[in-house]
This record gives sequence, C-alpha cells and structure tokens, in this order.
Amino acid sequence: MSDRAFPTLALETLLAQSSGGLVCGVDEAGRGPWAGPVSAGAVILNPDDLPPGIDDSKALTEKRRMALEPEIKARAIAWGVGFASAREIEELKILGATGLAMCRAIEAMSVQPVAALVDGNYRFKLPCPIQTVVGGDGLSLSIAAASILAKTARDRLMVEMDALYPAYGFARHKGYNAPIHSEALKLHGPCPEHRRTWGPVKALLEG
Repeated sequence: MSDRAFPTLALETLLAQSSGGLVCGVDEAGRGPWAGPVSAGAVILNPDDLPPGIDDSKALTEKRRMALEPEIKARAIAWGVGFASAREIEELKILGATGLAMCRAIEAMSVQPVAALVDGNYRFKLPCPIQTVVGGDGLSLSIAAASILAKTARDRLMVEMDALYPAYGFARHKGYNAPIHSEALKLHGPCPEHRRTWGPVKALLEG
C-alpha cells in the first residue's frame, strides 16, 4: 500500500482566502511529444461536490481518467480546456505555447477565477494572478483535476488525428517518442501535425 500523500484543497483554501474569490487549478499535457498540440485544463472545484478519486493524471490509468473526466465537468463550478497547435509551438516555443493553451483554458471557463494555482515553477502570464506549485498535480485537487482534463482532451484529439494520418500510430503513442513513431517518421517523413523544430523531426528533415 502506497504511503504517498494525495492531493487536497488546502492550497486552494489558502489562496481563496488571500485573494478573496474563486481559485482554479491549471495544468498542461503534451509538452514533450513530437507531434500534436499542447493542451491545458483549468478547473474550479466545488468543495461540497468533489468527484472521488481525483489524482495526478499520471498516477491514473487511462480508463480511470476517462471515467473521471465527465464527473469533473459535471460537478465543478467551472472548467475549461485550451490547445496550442504544433505550428504555434514552433512559433512561440513550447513555454510560450503552453502559456497560450493555459490562457485559452481559463478564458473558456463559464466563471472566471480571481487567482490560479499552476503546476510547476514557471510564471506564465495568465488572465489572473497565479501561484506556482512544484509537483502541484500531486498536491492540489484542482491542479490534479485540470491535469485529467488536459490529458483526456489531448488524447482524444490524437486519436482523431490518427484517423487523418494513420501511418504514424498516433492513437497508440499520442505523438510521444516510440519505436513505431520513429520508424514511421523515417518511412513517411513528417505530417502536418509534427513539430518540425523538435529535435528528432528536425534531424530527419535536415537529413
């Protein structure tokens, strides 16, 4: 049995008290893949109606993430998902594109937060003041919920891209480094969804 701590609403409670309003959690998915967008989720949880089992998306199975996604959306005070495309990643670099996806996620929320808890230590410029939290998806329930929405939304989009570009196996590896992905790049070259400034893709193009 694991003795690790599970995320709570302690950070949200403190930030809400100091900021005087609703606080959202924000997290991203897809910073590392060779193809596809980077996604972000933003969630304001209702402390009186929390879906059981929320955790860092990386600690959950795909089946559990997919089951929690509609529960989070149905019970949250507000939620949003945003993307930045492969072309925007090339133009803005990955941190700029991640910040853009986070802004889009917050702007998509039906209720705007007065502050945000953001996973990691990078101070993105978002529509509201932020507090960074290293390892936040394992500490904050709101960030963990955002990580689930970001991950499931991106995975779903990569499955759709697999239908458009079936040679690359996007439904299986979601654009990340995998032997079948590398072999497909060698055989077919990059498709429009590949990040052409990414090391392996760039090396293939230059080769």
